[in-house]
Amino acid sequence: MTGKGEGSEFGRGWRIVLAAMVGIACGSSPVPFTSIGQLIGPMHESLGWSVGQISLAITVYGLAASAMAPVLGSLADRHGVRRVAIWSLIAFGLSFGAIGLTPARVEAWWLAWGLAGLFGVGSGSLVWTRGIGLWFSRQRGTALGIALIGTSFTGVAMPLIAGAVIDDFGWRMLFPVLALLPLAVALPVVMFWFREPSVDERPVGVFVAGEMQGNTVAEALRSHRFWILIVSILLIALAYGGIFVHMQQMIELAGFSRGASRGVVSSMAVAILVGRIGTGWLLDRVWAPLVTLPVLGAPAIACLLLAGGPPDISIAYACALSIGLAAGAETDLIAYLAARYFGMRNYGRIYGLLLLPFGVAAAISPAAFGLARDLTGDYDLALHIATGMFLAGAALPLALGRYPQVFGERASGPE
Repeated sequence: MTGKGEGSEFGRGWRIVLAAMVGIACGSSPVPFTSIGQLIGPMHESLGWSVGQISLAITVYGLAASAMAPVLGSLADRHGVRRVAIWSLIAFGLSFGAIGLTPARVEAWWLAWGLAGLFGVGSGSLVWTRGIGLWFSRQRGTALGIALIGTSFTGVAMPLIAGAVIDDFGWRMLFPVLALLPLAVALPVVMFWFREPSVDERPVGVFVAGEMQGNTVAEALRSHRFWILIVSILLIALAYGGIFVHMQQMIELAGFSRGASRGVVSSMAVAILVGRIGTGWLLDRVWAPLVTLPVLGAPAIACLLLAGGPPDISIAYACALSIGLAAGAETDLIAYLAARYFGMRNYGRIYGLLLLPFGVAAAISPAAFGLARDLTGDYDLALHIATGMFLAGAALPLALGRYPQVFGERASGPE
Protein backbone atom coordinates (compact mmCIF):
# COMPACT_ATOMS: atom_id res chain seq x y z
CA MET A 1 0.00 0.00 0.00
CA THR A 2 2.87 2.38 0.67
CA GLY A 3 5.96 3.06 -1.36
CA LYS A 4 4.42 1.99 -4.64
CA GLY A 5 5.13 3.67 -7.95
CA GLU A 6 3.28 6.66 -9.35
CA GLY A 7 1.31 4.48 -11.70
CA SER A 8 0.24 2.01 -9.01
CA GLU A 9 -3.11 3.70 -8.35
CA PHE A 10 -4.21 3.16 -11.94
CA GLY A 11 -2.66 -0.30 -11.89
CA ARG A 12 -5.01 -1.26 -9.06
CA GLY A 13 -8.01 0.86 -9.94
CA TRP A 14 -8.40 0.95 -13.73
CA ARG A 15 -11.40 -1.37 -13.63
CA ILE A 16 -13.11 0.98 -11.17
CA VAL A 17 -12.50 3.93 -13.50
CA LEU A 18 -13.86 2.05 -16.50
CA ALA A 19 -16.94 0.81 -14.62
CA ALA A 20 -17.59 4.33 -13.32
CA MET A 21 -17.25 5.73 -16.85
CA VAL A 22 -19.86 3.30 -18.18
CA GLY A 23 -22.15 3.92 -15.20
CA ILE A 24 -21.89 7.68 -15.62
CA ALA A 25 -22.52 7.47 -19.38
CA CYS A 26 -25.68 5.43 -18.89
CA GLY A 27 -26.91 7.03 -15.68
CA SER A 28 -29.15 9.80 -14.47
CA SER A 29 -26.76 12.69 -15.09
CA PRO A 30 -26.39 12.74 -18.90
CA VAL A 31 -29.31 10.71 -20.27
CA PRO A 32 -32.23 12.99 -19.25
CA PHE A 33 -30.41 16.27 -19.90
CA THR A 34 -29.07 15.25 -23.32
CA SER A 35 -32.35 13.72 -24.48
CA ILE A 36 -34.91 16.36 -23.53
CA GLY A 37 -33.43 18.91 -25.92
CA GLN A 38 -34.15 16.48 -28.74
CA LEU A 39 -37.78 16.11 -27.59
CA ILE A 40 -38.77 19.78 -27.40
CA GLY A 41 -39.31 20.32 -31.13
CA PRO A 42 -41.17 17.07 -31.91
CA MET A 43 -43.37 17.30 -28.81
CA HIS A 44 -44.21 20.95 -29.48
CA GLU A 45 -45.27 19.98 -33.00
CA SER A 46 -47.28 16.88 -32.04
CA LEU A 47 -48.91 17.97 -28.76
CA GLY A 48 -48.95 21.74 -29.02
CA TRP A 49 -47.36 22.20 -25.61
CA SER A 50 -45.21 25.29 -25.13
CA VAL A 51 -41.43 25.10 -24.93
CA GLY A 52 -41.66 26.14 -21.28
CA GLN A 53 -44.15 23.38 -20.44
CA ILE A 54 -42.01 20.70 -22.06
CA SER A 55 -38.71 21.85 -20.59
CA LEU A 56 -40.25 22.22 -17.11
CA ALA A 57 -40.00 18.42 -16.93
CA ILE A 58 -36.23 18.64 -16.49
CA THR A 59 -36.81 21.16 -13.71
CA VAL A 60 -39.08 18.75 -11.87
CA TYR A 61 -36.58 15.96 -12.50
CA GLY A 62 -33.66 17.99 -11.21
CA LEU A 63 -35.48 19.19 -8.09
CA ALA A 64 -36.51 15.65 -7.19
CA ALA A 65 -33.01 14.32 -7.78
CA SER A 66 -31.46 17.15 -5.77
CA ALA A 67 -33.71 16.46 -2.81
CA MET A 68 -32.61 12.83 -2.81
CA ALA A 69 -28.89 13.45 -3.35
CA PRO A 70 -27.91 13.85 0.33
CA VAL A 71 -29.96 10.75 1.19
CA LEU A 72 -28.19 8.68 -1.45
CA GLY A 73 -24.86 10.12 -0.34
CA SER A 74 -25.54 8.98 3.20
CA LEU A 75 -26.48 5.50 1.97
CA ALA A 76 -23.26 5.29 -0.06
CA ASP A 77 -21.20 6.35 2.99
CA ARG A 78 -22.88 3.74 5.19
CA HIS A 79 -23.50 0.78 2.89
CA GLY A 80 -20.87 1.16 0.18
CA VAL A 81 -20.96 2.42 -3.37
CA ARG A 82 -21.47 -0.91 -5.11
CA ARG A 83 -24.86 -1.73 -3.60
CA VAL A 84 -26.22 1.79 -4.13
CA ALA A 85 -24.95 1.92 -7.72
CA ILE A 86 -26.55 -1.40 -8.73
CA TRP A 87 -29.98 -0.66 -7.31
CA SER A 88 -29.94 2.90 -8.61
CA LEU A 89 -29.20 1.78 -12.17
CA ILE A 90 -32.15 -0.60 -12.02
CA ALA A 91 -34.47 2.05 -10.56
CA PHE A 92 -33.39 4.68 -13.08
CA GLY A 93 -33.80 2.39 -16.08
CA LEU A 94 -37.32 1.32 -15.11
CA SER A 95 -38.56 4.78 -14.11
CA PHE A 96 -37.08 6.56 -17.13
CA GLY A 97 -38.41 3.96 -19.57
CA ALA A 98 -41.88 4.38 -18.06
CA ILE A 99 -42.01 8.07 -19.08
CA GLY A 100 -42.89 6.93 -22.60
CA LEU A 101 -46.13 5.42 -21.26
CA THR A 102 -47.49 8.63 -19.73
CA PRO A 103 -50.79 9.99 -21.11
CA ALA A 104 -50.78 13.16 -23.19
CA ARG A 105 -51.35 15.43 -20.20
CA VAL A 106 -48.66 17.84 -19.15
CA GLU A 107 -49.21 17.08 -15.45
CA ALA A 108 -48.53 13.39 -16.05
CA TRP A 109 -45.44 14.33 -18.04
CA TRP A 110 -44.06 16.34 -15.11
CA LEU A 111 -44.94 13.64 -12.57
CA ALA A 112 -43.18 10.90 -14.55
CA TRP A 113 -39.99 12.96 -14.76
CA GLY A 114 -40.17 13.68 -11.03
CA LEU A 115 -40.36 9.97 -10.22
CA ALA A 116 -37.38 9.28 -12.48
CA GLY A 117 -35.42 11.92 -10.57
CA LEU A 118 -36.31 10.44 -7.19
CA PHE A 119 -35.49 6.87 -8.13
CA GLY A 120 -32.52 7.43 -10.41
CA VAL A 121 -30.29 9.98 -8.69
CA GLY A 122 -28.02 7.27 -7.27
CA SER A 123 -26.86 6.43 -10.79
CA GLY A 124 -25.48 9.97 -11.16
CA SER A 125 -22.03 11.29 -10.35
CA LEU A 126 -22.31 11.05 -6.55
CA VAL A 127 -21.77 7.30 -6.20
CA TRP A 128 -19.23 6.98 -9.01
CA THR A 129 -17.03 9.84 -7.78
CA ARG A 130 -17.03 8.47 -4.24
CA GLY A 131 -15.82 5.16 -5.63
CA ILE A 132 -13.02 6.93 -7.53
CA GLY A 133 -12.06 8.94 -4.44
CA LEU A 134 -11.61 5.79 -2.36
CA TRP A 135 -9.24 4.25 -4.92
CA PHE A 136 -7.20 7.33 -5.91
CA SER A 137 -5.27 10.05 -4.09
CA ARG A 138 -2.26 11.30 -6.10
CA GLN A 139 -3.99 10.77 -9.44
CA ARG A 140 -7.55 11.50 -8.33
CA GLY A 141 -8.10 14.40 -10.74
CA THR A 142 -7.02 12.37 -13.75
CA ALA A 143 -9.12 9.38 -12.65
CA LEU A 144 -12.18 11.58 -12.15
CA GLY A 145 -11.65 13.22 -15.53
CA ILE A 146 -11.44 9.88 -17.32
CA ALA A 147 -14.50 8.47 -15.54
CA LEU A 148 -16.60 11.57 -16.12
CA ILE A 149 -16.01 11.56 -19.88
CA GLY A 150 -18.82 9.03 -19.91
CA THR A 151 -21.20 11.98 -20.13
CA SER A 152 -19.38 13.12 -23.27
CA PHE A 153 -19.93 9.80 -25.00
CA THR A 154 -23.62 10.10 -24.20
CA GLY A 155 -23.72 13.71 -25.38
CA VAL A 156 -22.06 12.85 -28.70
CA ALA A 157 -24.28 9.85 -29.34
CA MET A 158 -27.60 11.23 -28.06
CA PRO A 159 -28.47 13.56 -30.97
CA LEU A 160 -27.84 10.69 -33.39
CA ILE A 161 -29.70 8.05 -31.35
CA ALA A 162 -32.58 10.31 -30.39
CA GLY A 163 -32.89 11.73 -33.89
CA ALA A 164 -33.08 8.26 -35.47
CA VAL A 165 -35.56 6.88 -32.91
CA ILE A 166 -37.83 9.93 -32.96
CA ASP A 167 -37.82 10.21 -36.75
CA ASP A 168 -38.59 6.51 -37.27
CA PHE A 169 -40.73 5.56 -34.26
CA GLY A 170 -41.92 8.76 -32.59
CA TRP A 171 -40.85 10.53 -29.41
CA ARG A 172 -42.47 8.09 -26.99
CA MET A 173 -40.29 5.21 -28.15
CA LEU A 174 -37.15 7.10 -27.16
CA PHE A 175 -37.68 6.39 -23.45
CA PRO A 176 -37.70 2.57 -23.49
CA VAL A 177 -34.78 2.61 -25.93
CA LEU A 178 -32.73 4.81 -23.61
CA ALA A 179 -33.73 2.67 -20.61
CA LEU A 180 -31.56 -0.07 -22.10
CA LEU A 181 -28.46 2.00 -21.36
CA PRO A 182 -28.57 1.59 -17.55
CA LEU A 183 -30.22 -1.84 -17.59
CA ALA A 184 -28.41 -3.68 -20.39
CA VAL A 185 -25.13 -1.79 -20.78
CA ALA A 186 -24.05 -0.34 -17.42
CA LEU A 187 -25.50 -2.87 -14.98
CA PRO A 188 -23.42 -5.91 -16.08
CA VAL A 189 -20.17 -3.90 -16.10
CA VAL A 190 -20.84 -2.42 -12.66
CA MET A 191 -21.77 -5.79 -11.17
CA PHE A 192 -18.46 -7.29 -12.31
CA TRP A 193 -16.02 -4.41 -11.67
CA PHE A 194 -17.31 -1.64 -9.39
CA ARG A 195 -16.44 -2.02 -5.69
CA GLU A 196 -14.61 -0.36 -2.79
CA PRO A 197 -10.91 -1.10 -2.17
CA SER A 198 -9.73 -3.78 0.21
CA VAL A 199 -7.30 -2.89 3.01
CA ASP A 200 -4.27 -3.67 0.83
CA GLU A 201 -5.66 -1.60 -2.06
CA ARG A 202 -6.28 1.63 -0.14
CA PRO A 203 -4.25 4.64 -1.34
CA VAL A 204 -2.07 6.72 0.94
CA GLY A 205 -3.79 10.00 1.87
CA VAL A 206 -7.34 8.67 1.97
CA PHE A 207 -6.77 6.37 4.94
CA VAL A 208 -4.41 7.02 7.87
CA ALA A 209 -3.76 4.15 10.29
CA GLY A 210 -6.72 2.38 8.70
CA GLU A 211 -9.12 5.28 9.34
CA MET A 212 -10.72 7.25 6.54
CA GLN A 213 -9.88 10.95 6.74
CA GLY A 214 -12.32 13.83 6.44
CA ASN A 215 -14.60 16.38 8.07
CA THR A 216 -17.91 15.67 9.67
CA VAL A 217 -20.93 17.23 7.98
CA ALA A 218 -21.23 19.75 10.83
CA GLU A 219 -17.60 20.80 10.39
CA ALA A 220 -18.10 21.24 6.65
CA LEU A 221 -21.21 23.37 7.20
CA ARG A 222 -19.30 25.65 9.56
CA SER A 223 -16.55 26.18 6.98
CA HIS A 224 -16.52 29.32 4.82
CA ARG A 225 -15.19 27.13 2.01
CA PHE A 226 -18.43 25.14 1.87
CA TRP A 227 -20.50 28.28 1.33
CA ILE A 228 -18.10 29.71 -1.25
CA LEU A 229 -18.51 26.50 -3.21
CA ILE A 230 -22.29 26.58 -2.79
CA VAL A 231 -22.59 30.08 -4.29
CA SER A 232 -20.11 29.36 -7.10
CA ILE A 233 -21.87 26.11 -8.03
CA LEU A 234 -25.28 27.83 -7.93
CA LEU A 235 -24.20 30.60 -10.32
CA ILE A 236 -22.48 28.33 -12.85
CA ALA A 237 -25.32 25.80 -12.89
CA LEU A 238 -27.93 28.54 -13.35
CA ALA A 239 -25.98 29.89 -16.30
CA TYR A 240 -25.14 26.57 -17.89
CA GLY A 241 -28.21 24.38 -17.44
CA GLY A 242 -30.51 26.31 -19.75
CA ILE A 243 -27.88 26.78 -22.44
CA PHE A 244 -27.17 23.05 -22.54
CA VAL A 245 -30.82 22.04 -22.89
CA HIS A 246 -31.79 24.83 -25.30
CA MET A 247 -28.64 24.97 -27.44
CA GLN A 248 -30.30 23.17 -30.34
CA GLN A 249 -33.28 25.51 -30.21
CA MET A 250 -30.95 28.55 -30.10
CA ILE A 251 -29.20 27.42 -33.26
CA GLU A 252 -32.46 26.58 -35.06
CA LEU A 253 -33.91 29.95 -34.03
CA ALA A 254 -30.94 31.62 -35.75
CA GLY A 255 -32.06 30.03 -39.04
CA PHE A 256 -29.95 26.87 -39.20
CA SER A 257 -31.43 23.46 -40.02
CA ARG A 258 -32.24 20.82 -37.42
CA GLY A 259 -29.44 18.64 -38.79
CA ALA A 260 -26.90 21.46 -38.46
CA SER A 261 -28.04 22.22 -34.92
CA ARG A 262 -27.64 18.58 -33.93
CA GLY A 263 -24.06 18.77 -35.13
CA VAL A 264 -23.43 21.79 -32.92
CA VAL A 265 -24.87 19.98 -29.89
CA SER A 266 -22.67 16.96 -30.61
CA SER A 267 -19.58 19.18 -30.77
CA MET A 268 -20.42 20.50 -27.32
CA ALA A 269 -20.28 16.95 -26.03
CA VAL A 270 -16.86 16.44 -27.62
CA ALA A 271 -15.66 19.59 -25.84
CA ILE A 272 -17.00 18.19 -22.55
CA LEU A 273 -14.80 15.14 -23.10
CA VAL A 274 -11.71 17.30 -23.66
CA GLY A 275 -12.63 19.49 -20.70
CA ARG A 276 -13.01 16.52 -18.40
CA ILE A 277 -9.68 14.89 -19.23
CA GLY A 278 -7.77 18.17 -19.46
CA THR A 279 -9.20 19.53 -16.24
CA GLY A 280 -8.56 16.29 -14.38
CA TRP A 281 -4.92 16.27 -15.52
CA LEU A 282 -4.46 19.90 -14.46
CA LEU A 283 -6.09 19.36 -11.06
CA ASP A 284 -3.36 16.86 -10.15
CA ARG A 285 -0.72 19.52 -10.91
CA VAL A 286 -2.20 23.01 -10.38
CA TRP A 287 -4.15 24.61 -7.51
CA ALA A 288 -7.78 23.96 -8.49
CA PRO A 289 -9.12 27.56 -8.32
CA LEU A 290 -6.50 28.62 -10.89
CA VAL A 291 -7.97 26.00 -13.21
CA THR A 292 -11.50 27.20 -12.44
CA LEU A 293 -11.05 30.86 -13.38
CA PRO A 294 -10.30 30.66 -17.13
CA VAL A 295 -12.27 27.49 -17.87
CA LEU A 296 -15.54 28.59 -16.23
CA GLY A 297 -15.15 32.25 -17.20
CA ALA A 298 -14.74 31.72 -20.95
CA PRO A 299 -18.42 30.81 -21.60
CA ALA A 300 -19.32 34.42 -20.76
CA ILE A 301 -17.95 35.35 -24.19
CA ALA A 302 -19.96 32.55 -25.80
CA CYS A 303 -23.16 33.87 -24.21
CA LEU A 304 -22.59 37.30 -25.73
CA LEU A 305 -21.98 35.77 -29.16
CA LEU A 306 -25.09 33.57 -28.94
CA ALA A 307 -27.31 36.52 -28.01
CA GLY A 308 -28.97 37.70 -31.19
CA GLY A 309 -28.18 34.43 -32.90
CA PRO A 310 -24.73 33.36 -34.15
CA PRO A 311 -24.05 34.94 -37.57
CA ASP A 312 -22.65 31.72 -39.04
CA ILE A 313 -22.32 28.08 -38.12
CA SER A 314 -18.61 28.35 -37.27
CA ILE A 315 -19.41 30.86 -34.50
CA ALA A 316 -22.08 28.49 -33.20
CA TYR A 317 -19.52 25.69 -33.05
CA ALA A 318 -17.01 27.93 -31.26
CA CYS A 319 -19.62 28.85 -28.64
CA ALA A 320 -20.59 25.22 -28.16
CA LEU A 321 -16.95 24.22 -27.69
CA SER A 322 -16.37 26.93 -25.09
CA ILE A 323 -19.48 26.00 -23.12
CA GLY A 324 -18.67 22.30 -23.45
CA LEU A 325 -15.17 22.79 -22.03
CA ALA A 326 -16.66 24.53 -19.00
CA ALA A 327 -19.29 21.85 -18.54
CA GLY A 328 -16.57 19.23 -18.64
CA ALA A 329 -14.65 21.04 -15.93
CA GLU A 330 -17.59 21.83 -13.62
CA THR A 331 -18.43 18.30 -12.47
CA ASP A 332 -14.73 17.43 -12.14
CA LEU A 333 -14.19 20.48 -9.98
CA ILE A 334 -17.10 19.87 -7.61
CA ALA A 335 -16.02 16.28 -6.98
CA TYR A 336 -12.33 17.15 -6.69
CA LEU A 337 -12.81 20.17 -4.42
CA ALA A 338 -15.22 18.28 -2.16
CA ALA A 339 -12.64 15.54 -1.64
CA ARG A 340 -9.67 17.92 -1.30
CA TYR A 341 -11.22 20.39 1.12
CA PHE A 342 -13.44 18.05 3.17
CA GLY A 343 -11.88 14.56 2.81
CA MET A 344 -13.51 11.22 2.05
CA ARG A 345 -14.94 10.14 5.42
CA ASN A 346 -18.32 11.79 4.80
CA TYR A 347 -17.82 12.54 1.12
CA GLY A 348 -21.20 11.18 0.07
CA ARG A 349 -23.13 13.40 2.48
CA ILE A 350 -21.06 16.53 1.82
CA TYR A 351 -20.97 16.04 -1.94
CA GLY A 352 -24.69 15.38 -1.86
CA LEU A 353 -25.21 18.73 -0.12
CA LEU A 354 -23.03 20.46 -2.72
CA LEU A 355 -25.10 18.81 -5.45
CA LEU A 356 -28.27 20.40 -4.04
CA PRO A 357 -27.61 23.87 -5.51
CA PHE A 358 -26.14 22.32 -8.63
CA GLY A 359 -29.20 20.15 -9.20
CA VAL A 360 -31.73 22.81 -8.26
CA ALA A 361 -30.08 25.49 -10.41
CA ALA A 362 -29.54 23.14 -13.35
CA ALA A 363 -33.21 22.16 -13.03
CA ILE A 364 -34.56 25.70 -12.83
CA SER A 365 -32.35 27.09 -15.58
CA PRO A 366 -33.89 25.22 -18.56
CA ALA A 367 -37.39 26.29 -17.50
CA ALA A 368 -36.21 29.89 -17.06
CA PHE A 369 -34.62 29.89 -20.52
CA GLY A 370 -37.80 28.37 -21.95
CA LEU A 371 -39.95 30.97 -20.23
CA ALA A 372 -37.69 33.75 -21.52
CA ARG A 373 -38.15 32.49 -25.04
CA ASP A 374 -41.93 32.15 -24.65
CA LEU A 375 -42.18 35.72 -23.35
CA THR A 376 -39.66 37.50 -25.59
CA GLY A 377 -39.39 35.25 -28.62
CA ASP A 378 -35.65 34.63 -28.16
CA TYR A 379 -32.99 33.75 -25.58
CA ASP A 380 -31.10 37.07 -25.50
CA LEU A 381 -32.18 38.21 -22.02
CA ALA A 382 -31.32 34.86 -20.44
CA LEU A 383 -27.94 34.80 -22.19
CA HIS A 384 -26.99 38.28 -20.97
CA ILE A 385 -27.81 37.32 -17.38
CA ALA A 386 -25.82 34.08 -17.79
CA THR A 387 -22.77 36.13 -18.83
CA GLY A 388 -22.49 37.73 -15.39
CA MET A 389 -23.16 34.45 -13.62
CA PHE A 390 -20.31 32.69 -15.43
CA LEU A 391 -17.86 35.46 -14.52
CA ALA A 392 -18.83 35.61 -10.84
CA GLY A 393 -18.99 31.84 -10.41
CA ALA A 394 -15.56 31.38 -11.96
CA ALA A 395 -13.89 33.95 -9.69
CA LEU A 396 -15.33 32.88 -6.31
CA PRO A 397 -13.18 29.72 -5.80
CA LEU A 398 -10.09 31.93 -5.61
CA ALA A 399 -11.17 32.62 -2.01
CA LEU A 400 -10.97 28.95 -0.97
CA GLY A 401 -7.33 29.08 0.15
CA ARG A 402 -4.81 26.26 0.34
CA TYR A 403 -5.81 22.61 0.57
CA PRO A 404 -6.14 21.43 4.21
CA GLN A 405 -3.42 19.11 5.48
CA VAL A 406 -5.57 17.89 8.38
CA PHE A 407 -9.32 17.60 8.87
CA GLY A 408 -11.63 18.21 11.77
CA GLU A 409 -11.40 20.71 14.56
CA ARG A 410 -7.60 20.79 14.26
CA ALA A 411 -8.02 22.29 10.81
CA SER A 412 -10.02 25.32 12.00
CA GLY A 413 -8.59 28.61 10.83
CA PRO A 414 -6.54 29.33 7.72
CA GLU A 415 -4.13 26.66 6.48
